[in-house]
Amino acid sequence: MSESNNLRTPIVCVMGHVDHGKTTLLDNIRGSAVADGEAGAITQHIGATEVPIDVIANKCGDPGLMNKFIVPGLLFIDTPGHHAFTSLRSRGGALADLAVVIVDINEGFKPQTIESLEILKRFKTPFVVVANKIDRIHGWNPQKNMPFLATYSKQSEHVRNSLDNKLYEIVGELYNVGFNSDRYDRVTDFQKTVGVIPISAVTGEGTPDILMVLLGLAQKFLESNLHYDADGPGVGTVLEVKEERGLGMTMDIILYDGTMKKGNKIVVGSLGEPIQTKIRALLKPQPLSEIHAEEKFKQVSKVAAAIGVKISAPNLDNALAGAPVRVVTPDTAEDVVQEVREEIEEVRIHTDANGIMIKADTIGSLEALVNELQKEDITIRKADIGDISHRDIVEVSAIEDPLNSVIIGFNVGILPDAKEKMQTSGIKLFMSDVIYTLIDDYKDWVKEKKEESEKSISEMIIKAGQFRIMPDCTFRQSKPAVVGVKITSGIVKTNVDVTTEDGTVVGKIKGLQSSGENIGVARTDMEVAMSLDGPTVGRQIKEGDLLHVNVPERHAKILEHELYDSLKSDEIEALEAFLTIKRRDNPFWAK
Repeated sequence: MSESNNLRTPIVCVMGHVDHGKTTLLDNIRGSAVADGEAGAITQHIGATEVPIDVIANKCGDPGLMNKFIVPGLLFIDTPGHHAFTSLRSRGGALADLAVVIVDINEGFKPQTIESLEILKRFKTPFVVVANKIDRIHGWNPQKNMPFLATYSKQSEHVRNSLDNKLYEIVGELYNVGFNSDRYDRVTDFQKTVGVIPISAVTGEGTPDILMVLLGLAQKFLESNLHYDADGPGVGTVLEVKEERGLGMTMDIILYDGTMKKGNKIVVGSLGEPIQTKIRALLKPQPLSEIHAEEKFKQVSKVAAAIGVKISAPNLDNALAGAPVRVVTPDTAEDVVQEVREEIEEVRIHTDANGIMIKADTIGSLEALVNELQKEDITIRKADIGDISHRDIVEVSAIEDPLNSVIIGFNVGILPDAKEKMQTSGIKLFMSDVIYTLIDDYKDWVKEKKEESEKSISEMIIKAGQFRIMPDCTFRQSKPAVVGVKITSGIVKTNVDVTTEDGTVVGKIKGLQSSGENIGVARTDMEVAMSLDGPTVGRQIKEGDLLHVNVPERHAKILEHELYDSLKSDEIEALEAFLTIKRRDNPFWAK
């Protein structure tokens, strides 16, 4: 066990959809230990819960585990969901060593489940899927705190079949997102196959299995990543910045390397220049058994990785969730400030000359959002952190392209003065705490806007149309000529010029009638009376002639290059026939 001294506790992030049981699972891991009188052994950190190896061994009913594993235990991050995962960064990568994606076995995948999996895939973080709420399967016979296989063997055959079917559905959904998976006890290589662990966070069934599998993963894949320098300067990540009564502005951090002491100078990433400040107090929660004590926190003089701790220090107002926090000495301060500045600037990017503005709550969230938007080829003009401000609204409302006059806000609010400005700005705002919802909503809106735009352009454009003067249907020879015509393809409207087969303009359509009623438009196969201003029947035009709507060159170009896909087959036929006429003498006409 001496080896474990230089191995920090692996950091485990619990992710998944709201209401699928993240908090209940952590409560179960903590609570059963409290019930067993082990409260002192499980340490409550700020934003995290540390479960030591001896508690895990007892929970799994196997004291031998203490000698089998060299990691000191597991540190579970309490902050909900992917917010914690994306906030916990380390040099642009994920700080969490392992993740648990929790799914309601009866409800299956939700948008936040898929989002969590996509984020894990990008960061290549080892994870397990926990299929929660097995106790809700019809006919389930609960066996409190039992390992899964033990409780599974005590269920009736139809309950086991029901659970197996639900598990197959989860395996299928994981396959659709790009992962091979199987029930954890059937997995031989956790690097190639994701283990799915059925549990009930309420009854504790399957909880020992989660702890065992996570320990196994940590031991197998992470040992080389968990070494830390116990005496080195502390390195951590800001989890949350908040005001505490009596303490002022504080920040909750996860320290993942080295040591921090009261009085240390630290550098913290912020929206502006990196903050240089001094630790006034290091605060840890009271032990679990004393959680109801008046004082929520107790002061400590020193902490070592891996740990969640609250820091009280001056000038933390602009500290940023997801930003690095590092202990410095007089001779390292300058280099560290520069490194922290570069890390923040890397993310707060002005990417394209044109594009939308995006805002997110943390650096990690912003990275995740940028990554997903780039996958969809959505251009980003500016990416930034924090709530939507008056300045953001002013900046975006100056953009002329309506499709780029957009702000996408992920997990952020809108400041009061920005809300007011928003009413009159004419910009489009998308806000959600699910990246995929934001992207889908934006894409649907763009599609709708493009269709509207095409429709309005289409209504203004003169489209191609062909018609033939029918035999014995000359009702008046001229001024205007009135003839019966059949539309052979495309669209014919009033107030458009008409050409012959050789491209000569012979007149303008002044009116159309069908069954004695005036109409504005005639379409393919309609037979209508047409009044034509300009020609005389028998001279410029005669019965049997095929005539064409004269499409202006600029309109023909738009029809061929921009609206072609939206044209009907008879409209395309009329356009192609007209282009053939015009390009006989000039092959580059309307190109």
